[in-house]
Amino acid sequence: MPAQHAAEPAQPTVTEVAAAAGVSAATVSRVLTGRVRVSTSARVSVHDAIARLGYVRHRAPRRTDHQSAGLPVAAVVFEPAARLFRDGFVARLLAGAEEELATRGVPLLTMSAPHGTVSSATQFLTGGGVGGVLLVGAPGRHPLAVSLATSRVPVRAAGRPELTVPFVDVDNRDGARQAVEHLLLGGRRTIATIAGPPDSPAAADRLEGYRRAMTAAGRQPLIAYGDFTTPSGGHAAAWLLDRTPRLDALVVASDAMAAGALQALRKAGRRVPEDVAVIGFDDAPLAAFTAPALTTVRQPVEELGAVTAALLLDPTTDNPVLPTELVVRAST
Repeated sequence: MPAQHAAEPAQPTVTEVAAAAGVSAATVSRVLTGRVRVSTSARVSVHDAIARLGYVRHRAPRRTDHQSAGLPVAAVVFEPAARLFRDGFVARLLAGAEEELATRGVPLLTMSAPHGTVSSATQFLTGGGVGGVLLVGAPGRHPLAVSLATSRVPVRAAGRPELTVPFVDVDNRDGARQAVEHLLLGGRRTIATIAGPPDSPAAADRLEGYRRAMTAAGRQPLIAYGDFTTPSGGHAAAWLLDRTPRLDALVVASDAMAAGALQALRKAGRRVPEDVAVIGFDDAPLAAFTAPALTTVRQPVEELGAVTAALLLDPTTDNPVLPTELVVRAST
């Protein structure tokens, strides 16, 4: 019989190097690309982790015809233009990207992606005037997203996208797991979730993390859906209370929806956290100012923007996944 060879071990990723070195993925990226904005101790820790883990940097093909020095990077936000100015998540993400690009002398352009301007936007973005495109919330079927994914211009998405392009994501599944386990340890028994839109990869991952944690604990998942807005969170919470009166905990896929859930619980005469504990997701600024202050899963939004920008300019085949963290406040 022919000799059987053991499967080759999976190669370590940037995220694993960062964990081993005790630094952020953005710091690892700066070390790998030779940036000076890294302390000596962090640089030593990263190189030590690289040696211990056997990390090998696999570069993606560079598009030198489009990615000339000094060209701006374009951040394309696939949301209505108004969201660019009112959405805290988008603003924080772009701030992180802009800070990283500024260290390299690269300007950041920001634009929305309405369907009516697809032709002109595609021509601008793929015609050699930008050094790369950072995608925010790109739907898989949007014609501009599809055109960019199949073009020669460097593209990287902030958040796992629906289409096949390089990306940097946060660990949404583990964040939901942390939320469920915190509630279980607190003695909660009937834990429901308000999930985001099913076609959102982040919402789908948060729902999957909730399902897995509930199944592992031998509990029945209870699911309602919203659209990441405050009113939808209120409607979903009221729907769940009507169908499951003994509900004593909620894991909500965004802080905005959690704020709506708090309003619905108050209207129904349910005390938080005495009767129903509530956990949100994002650690948006509003989370500290709800009544009561909201326990939530923090995602490193600025770091997500910074790492996405860094790997857009210095591409590798890695798709890093950044860790999330549960921030405990008064709602649990």
